[in-house]
Amino acid sequence: MPDAQTPSPQNPPARLFALLPCAGTGSRAGTAGPKQYEPLLGVPLVLHTLAAFHAVARVEQVLVVVSPGDRFLSVDDPQTRLAHCGGATRAQSVFNGLQALLDRGASAQDWVLVHDAARCLVAPAQIDALIDACLDDAVGGLLALKLPDTLKAETGGRVSATVDRSDKWLAQTPQMFRIGALQAALAARAATGFDGITDEASAMELAGQAPRLVPGSAQNFKVTYPEDFALAEAILKARS
Repeated sequence: MPDAQTPSPQNPPARLFALLPCAGTGSRAGTAGPKQYEPLLGVPLVLHTLAAFHAVARVEQVLVVVSPGDRFLSVDDPQTRLAHCGGATRAQSVFNGLQALLDRGASAQDWVLVHDAARCLVAPAQIDALIDACLDDAVGGLLALKLPDTLKAETGGRVSATVDRSDKWLAQTPQMFRIGALQAALAARAATGFDGITDEASAMELAGQAPRLVPGSAQNFKVTYPEDFALAEAILKARS
């Protein structure tokens, strides 16, 4: 008899979905509206993000989670779907988005790649590298960057210690986990407002799992501050 994870007519191979939480306001970006809709080279920022995922053939569908009243995006692409179920926090938006995937036919054993909408410089090759590293992993994992700079601890505005950086990584996205496992990890913290959850990997860690670290890129930064827009545009121009 085949193993529970062995593909068969009754147990098809796991599919790959992407989920982009896109309900934030981007208060630190200094923009008049949500930063994910600010133009970069004349195109809304989030569309650059979507283009990277559309270039990865293994990703079956991208679900963009927006706020209930958000009507900015109008998608005419069978590979992209909108879900107007964004929450007050990123974790709530992801939690609601996972349920939307399940309601639309995904299974608990399928994979989801959760990615910040504002990380518009992620490259298709980086997404593929994450998939290759995690597809046969028991837990899943995330793109991350080894900490390149000296790390300081602070007390009262002054350095209190230099922290060993040899085992420190900067978490990035996408972060790739089984839909059911990630949903369960988030559900366990829902009653406390997802306290302690800063990304999907932290939810899995709190559930007792150890996600795999997959080397990312310094260019895969999240557009957060006003000066980040100019840097993102410069990189996009250099690529084109």
